[in-house]
Amino acid sequence: MVKKHLKRLAIPKSWDIRKKKNKFTTRPMPGAHSFELGIPLNLVIRDLLKYAKNNHEVKKILNNKEILVDGKIRKDYRFITGFMDSISIPKLKKNYRVILNKKGKLFLLATTEQEAKIKICKIIGKKLVKGKTQLNLFDSRNVLVEKDNNKVGDSVVIELPTQKIKEHLKLEKGASIFVMGGKKIGTLCLVEDIINRKIICKHNNTIFEVPFDYIFVVGKNKPLIKLEKEKWMLWEIWELRKLPLT
Repeated sequence: MVKKHLKRLAIPKSWDIRKKKNKFTTRPMPGAHSFELGIPLNLVIRDLLKYAKNNHEVKKILNNKEILVDGKIRKDYRFITGFMDSISIPKLKKNYRVILNKKGKLFLLATTEQEAKIKICKIIGKKLVKGKTQLNLFDSRNVLVEKDNNKVGDSVVIELPTQKIKEHLKLEKGASIFVMGGKKIGTLCLVEDIINRKIICKHNNTIFEVPFDYIFVVGKNKPLIKLEKEKWMLWEIWELRKLPLT
C-alpha cells in the first residue's frame, strides 16, 4: 500500500516547515527531484506562500488550474517541486523560483515573468540515441541535440515549457556557479581554477574549494537569472518606515 503521509520528524532538513506542529505531513510523489532537493506542492502553497490554510483549500486552488510549475498546469497536491523550478500564479501575476538558502533550506525567491519562462539545468550525463546526443539533465529531463559540444557539469538554459535549448553555459574559469551543498551551500561565486573534480572558487575575496557534485553553473561572469534576495540598505528601511500604512 502506497503511503501518502510522512512523519514530520523524518522530513529532510531542506524542508522549511515546523516539525512539531503536527505528527504527519504530505509525502511527495516520486518525480524529477529527490526528497532533499524537492518539496510537495501543497506545502509550497500552504506553508511557504501562505496562500491556503489547509489541504482542502490547496486542492481547490490546484483544481482551478491556477498553479503552473515550469510552465505547465499542475493539479496533484503531492507533485514534487524542487531546486530551480519556476512556480507561476497568472491570476495574481506572481512568479517564484525554488532556491536553496545558506542554511540549506528550500525557499521561494520572487522573480519576473520573463525569468519564469526559462530554466537553467545542469548536465549530469549524456549518451548517443540514433545518431544524436541525448543530454540527461539534473531534473530528469532528456533533451536531444545535434552538436555535441556539451560536457557533464555544464549547464543549459531551456525555454519553458517547450524545452528548447537557448544557451550553453560551460564549466570553465570565470564561470558563475551556485553551490548546492557543503559548508558554502547557497553561495554564488566565480570559478578560479579546475583541478580534476575539484573546483576552486572565489567569493568576496575568499578562495575555497567545492566538490564537483556541488557546483551548478548559472552564468558567465555573473548569474543569468536572479538567485539572491535583494539587500536593503539602512536608509532604505528608514524611508519605508515613513510610508503611511494602507
